[in-house]
Amino acid sequence: MKFDAIAPGVYPDPVHPPYKSTLLRGPLQAPLRIQAPVPATRNIVPSPRILLPHDADLTAHGEGAPLGEKIVVTGRVVDEDGKPVRNSLIEVWQCNAAGRYRHKRDQHNAPLDPNFNGWGKMLTDDDGRYRFVTIKPGPYPWGNHDKAWRPAHIHFSLFGNVYAQRLVTQMYFPSDPLFPYDPIFNSIPDQAARDSLIAKFSIDHTVGEEMLGYEFDIVLRGRNATPMGL
Repeated sequence: MKFDAIAPGVYPDPVHPPYKSTLLRGPLQAPLRIQAPVPATRNIVPSPRILLPHDADLTAHGEGAPLGEKIVVTGRVVDEDGKPVRNSLIEVWQCNAAGRYRHKRDQHNAPLDPNFNGWGKMLTDDDGRYRFVTIKPGPYPWGNHDKAWRPAHIHFSLFGNVYAQRLVTQMYFPSDPLFPYDPIFNSIPDQAARDSLIAKFSIDHTVGEEMLGYEFDIVLRGRNATPMGL
């Protein structure tokens, strides 16, 4: 399996000074090429048994409905040639509608929702498509600078079908006013690459009066690759 080169500006630099914590954790020396003991093209074959009931419905983890705007997110995962990446494990995680994660390190002064954990997982089908139901996340302050707020976003982790397709990224929502002020979003130099992280509203995937639909397609590596998230 070949992987075409990724165009300059698609992936963020490991150190992006406006995102202050990268100054402490980013590598300062050039990467070394090593001979990996396991080929990058070795197949990853997840078992459907890893999926639990309601893993693809983040609104069904409590005793009642979580607070917030219910949405459905769907899309296709493809390779650089547009071919579907089948049976690929996708994990997602996010904050709740008030902008708080269910994690002990998140001490943002916003309420937790007892009916919303904020994580799920699913496998792509034979067409490379995935689908999950959730609540639209809220923005939240994150202390990077004065008045620093993250745009609403959902984290994605994709394993692809081979090790070289591994991707961790973020999905954003259309017309967010915080885009110009977010150094994580703007760590990606190329405008088209940044735009590829913004989901599209979809009336076709909207479910009646229940929830609005969003479509987010992902390209694993190569031409038109979906950018990594810092």
